[in-house]
Amino acid sequence: MAKGSKGALTPADDEVSLKKVSPSDTGGLDEDAAKDLLRKDVERLAELHDLLYAARSRALLVVLQGMDTSGKDGTVRHVLQGLSPLGTSVHSFKQPTAEELRHDFLWRVHQAVPELGAIGIFNRSHYEDVLVTRVHGQISSRQAHERMRAIRHFERHLSDEGVVVRKFFLHISEEEQAKRIEERLKDPRKRWKYSPSDLEERNFWDDYQSAYEDAIRRTSADQSPWYVIPADHKWYRNLAIARVLVETLENLHLEWPEPDLPSLTSVERELEES
Repeated sequence: MAKGSKGALTPADDEVSLKKVSPSDTGGLDEDAAKDLLRKDVERLAELHDLLYAARSRALLVVLQGMDTSGKDGTVRHVLQGLSPLGTSVHSFKQPTAEELRHDFLWRVHQAVPELGAIGIFNRSHYEDVLVTRVHGQISSRQAHERMRAIRHFERHLSDEGVVVRKFFLHISEEEQAKRIEERLKDPRKRWKYSPSDLEERNFWDDYQSAYEDAIRRTSADQSPWYVIPADHKWYRNLAIARVLVETLENLHLEWPEPDLPSLTSVERELEES
């Protein structure tokens, strides 16, 4: 997969069509080659995370969205495995609590934004409030659009405050999802993940695809772009996301901070005298 691959990035001014992006695309790679590249990217990501933590001038927010079984958990496990627990957080936003419902829909999200020097992962995010709620008629299209406008302002504010936002839609096919649901039912180690709602939500497949297209089109911006990631092949999904994150952190051009020189001189003197 070439750097800056157009196959993953959805520019803000594009008319998004998920039907034009094949969920089974592999970027011309085979599995062995992709896994070798992923290993190198995971190592590089860990190095860049150390630099990010030391510099404490920027933060990275990774937003993962997708249909059930598209691989949000798998992405966290395989792509971000090399990150130090120090300076890493993972949050999942599902049905809001009673307290959260008494506030605006972004209230619970803002509290989970990573601090400078950290990488934060949203495994489901504030976009649930313009996807699930819209598909199930809990809010109107007009309300969804108003919320998306608020999201654009929110993410622009995060960018202005030094938080780099990268959003990934894990694009899985309906056929691959059915296969993975069946695998969950057969495997005792995965069966606990199954919920009857997994099958119920499949009845709204086209509605979700339309809602995602609208959300991506209305909220993708230069400072907080969406990436549509082919997700039928887990190994390619992992590599595509890792490559974007590595490029994102490298493009920040962070530098290692220098220690306070008088203090350093004092320490060197004490070491020489001891």
